[in-house]
Amino acid sequence: MSRLKGVAARDPRAGFRAERGGGGASSVPQGLLKAARKSGQLNLSGRNLSEVPQCVWRINLDIPEEANQNLSFSATERWWEQTDLTKLIISNNKLQSLSDDLGLLPALTVLDIHDNQLTSLPSAIRELENLQKLNVSHNKLKILPEEITNLRNLKGLYLQHNELTSIPEGFEQLFNLEDLDLSNNCLKTVPASFSSLSSLVRLNLSSNQLKNLPAEISGMKRLKHLDCNSNLLESIPSELAGMESLELLYLRRNKLRFLPEFPSCKLLKELHLGENQIEMLGAEHLKHLNSILVLDLRDNKLKSVPEEITLLQSLERLDLSNNDISSLPYSLGKLHLKFLALEGNPMRTIRREIINKGTQEVLKYLRSKIKDDGPSQNDSAIETAMTLPSESRVNVHAIITLKILDYSDKQTTLIPDEVFDAVKSNIVTSINFSKNQLCEIPKRIIELKEMVSDVNLGFNKLSFISLELCMLQKLSFLDLRNNFLNSLPEEMESLIRLQTINLSFNRTLLLDGNPFRVPRAAILMKGTAAILEYLRDRIPT
Repeated sequence: MSRLKGVAARDPRAGFRAERGGGGASSVPQGLLKAARKSGQLNLSGRNLSEVPQCVWRINLDIPEEANQNLSFSATERWWEQTDLTKLIISNNKLQSLSDDLGLLPALTVLDIHDNQLTSLPSAIRELENLQKLNVSHNKLKILPEEITNLRNLKGLYLQHNELTSIPEGFEQLFNLEDLDLSNNCLKTVPASFSSLSSLVRLNLSSNQLKNLPAEISGMKRLKHLDCNSNLLESIPSELAGMESLELLYLRRNKLRFLPEFPSCKLLKELHLGENQIEMLGAEHLKHLNSILVLDLRDNKLKSVPEEITLLQSLERLDLSNNDISSLPYSLGKLHLKFLALEGNPMRTIRREIINKGTQEVLKYLRSKIKDDGPSQNDSAIETAMTLPSESRVNVHAIITLKILDYSDKQTTLIPDEVFDAVKSNIVTSINFSKNQLCEIPKRIIELKEMVSDVNLGFNKLSFISLELCMLQKLSFLDLRNNFLNSLPEEMESLIRLQTINLSFNRTLLLDGNPFRVPRAAILMKGTAAILEYLRDRIPT
């Protein structure tokens, strides 16, 4: 009689006890193996194993121990009707290698071997064609076997906290992969072929040694979460701005000095840029972030915050701490922020005691100053069309390098001709005439009708929209907030590329007397808020 039979005869619970130490079959309770044959799942985590017992690899093949005993089997205990193992967890052990016998478990869909001491994976891993989740994190892997690219059904691959220096060729064949974690390794490059991972939703590349990202990464059309924290990135490829599905972007602790624009990232909810070397935040960086909830810019070198920060109407958390900001635009108080961090800045316009009282007190203070935000007596001379070129201060540099015609915050009633003359043969895609005293839209704006896509006329005294504006063929973004508008002309329907229009802080929007089929009359009668809500709900995403 075997030792196990003798023990079983005396104590029916003996099969569930594991002997201490070692890594043999005795380290796996027979009761666990028996249960695994029924459920298809085996959990051997935290058992001090230095090797995987052979009985585990052969669980689908060998006749179980209890079959050799003179026992009667009930209908629920027929070992010959066992289920193949589909889930194996052997994490938190002391495994230094895995046997090629791993290939004897082809039905596995989940293999979890995190927190061991593995330096490699066996080539037999190619046999696990049904595998959907593989967790090899927190080991000592230096390379991955090429055979891993045979796992075509893999959806989750977790390789964080290893010592990987490269990715095997053919990795793009894992076309069903949705979640890939390569954080805390030693990667210096990302293969351009990653663009073929078209199902990827989440990609974590944080804490590596990446100096750049391939432009091809923009080919991941379903990617929602991209984490590149703690690398050596000095720039971001402009193609990244075309990733329409991106919702979370982490770029903390890099060496970024400039920000990309995000014209297609309409769904971006969180942008984390803390602990970089960013010196400037401009309108072009903000104007497309329609859905942003969290903007982290802490520990950079920013000296100012643009007025256009108020375009971020959905913003809830703004972290500007530890920069070089001395003042804030008062209009920031109009945002519905839940959290605003300002500590570590040389603020001169907001007293320390107000900042110490927290976000809502700061916003309240900024709102209270909006009405006082006019020109000081020393600067009260109003510029007119007669202003000399030397006085008009046209930003030619912005025209040439940023393609922006900027004549904002001049408190002028007319835009000087010299401003339009300065465009010359240059291409201009954006116009900023905000924060002036304009009562009408400059007629010469029509000269730019074939190139301009963004127009900012906010904070003026416009009471009507001229036909010249309705002829800007490429107009996609229009800011008309803080004016005196109470209606919009029918001619605006010709602006077929218009995607965003900001009409906040105008007079009531009047729509009655129009033969509307959409929205219905019942919605029109509910007033402005109901109409805007109706229209927002129908914006295509």
